[in-house]
Amino acid sequence: MSLDNIKLNLDLVQQLYRKSLVETEKSNILTPTPEKQPISFLGKNEKNIAIVVDEKDHAFLSEANLELLVGILTACHLSMADVAIINTHTNKGFNYQDLLAHFSPAVVLLFGVEPEVMEFPLHFPPYKLQQHARLTYLSSASLNTLASDTDQKKKLWLCLQQHFLQK
Repeated sequence: MSLDNIKLNLDLVQQLYRKSLVETEKSNILTPTPEKQPISFLGKNEKNIAIVVDEKDHAFLSEANLELLVGILTACHLSMADVAIINTHTNKGFNYQDLLAHFSPAVVLLFGVEPEVMEFPLHFPPYKLQQHARLTYLSSASLNTLASDTDQKKKLWLCLQQHFLQK
């Protein structure tokens, strides 16, 4: 029997450490919290514009959707350096609190992502600019849908003009 394998019962431990051990009501055992994965995004977020998408088959966007989005940004006098594109499909568990903490957005554009899915504190209809807590929100159809539906693209464009071009 080695000294490394001695087992003491609770009564013996209590007798040995009578003056140095203190029992408390609550256990203060710290359990490690699981670390969140770093949030992957595309862009530099220089103007604090968060663009949230849900693309299942791509890290960020398909080539066609990226081309469409770059065209939309260019029309609004913005570039990829101005925005952060976050794909909720590749950032599992990404929610509203993560969005605020990591990106400090002034504008949040949702393409094909329902606000409820990300636990937003408010609900807002598509194609209607919403102000809440000094942020501007805009929900739209997915970029895939916008590519083929000119009516929805026009609705989006009217909102983007109102926010980005009439200031």
